[in-house]
Amino acid sequence: MSLKEKITTDLKDAMRSGDTLRRDTLRLVDSAIKNTEIEKKKRETGLDDAEVLEVISRAVKQRQDSIRQFEEGGRPDLAEKEKLELDILVPYLPAQLSNEAIAALVNEVIAQTGATGVGDLGKVMGQAMGKMKGEADGNVVREIAKQLLEKSA
Repeated sequence: MSLKEKITTDLKDAMRSGDTLRRDTLRLVDSAIKNTEIEKKKRETGLDDAEVLEVISRAVKQRQDSIRQFEEGGRPDLAEKEKLELDILVPYLPAQLSNEAIAALVNEVIAQTGATGVGDLGKVMGQAMGKMKGEADGNVVREIAKQLLEKSA
């Protein structure tokens, strides 16, 4: 079963059970998937799992940003709603890599690219994120890469 089919099935289950938060969250993701299919002119064939993961990752990142902004703005009620939506979306993402695994992959990329300092961060990030697609938060990878490049300089 593809990831898109799983989301559709879970959406139907949420509708049957009356779980409005889950239903509304999955509807938003389903809508984002359909909009992406239209943008990429893949309405007939549909998105593959990697492209659906990108859509879900974007939705997760939006929730994380909203949580931070609501907490800074003194709106814990809205932040809590976003956290609940985040809890619904995260299980659709692949398991996240540990910091040690990220560091190992970043070290490998640094060795391959011959990066020597923080000035090469962009080159390292591009390749590292390609290898960890969806398995690591970009901000975490950037911090680890920056630390490792500062040590090697």
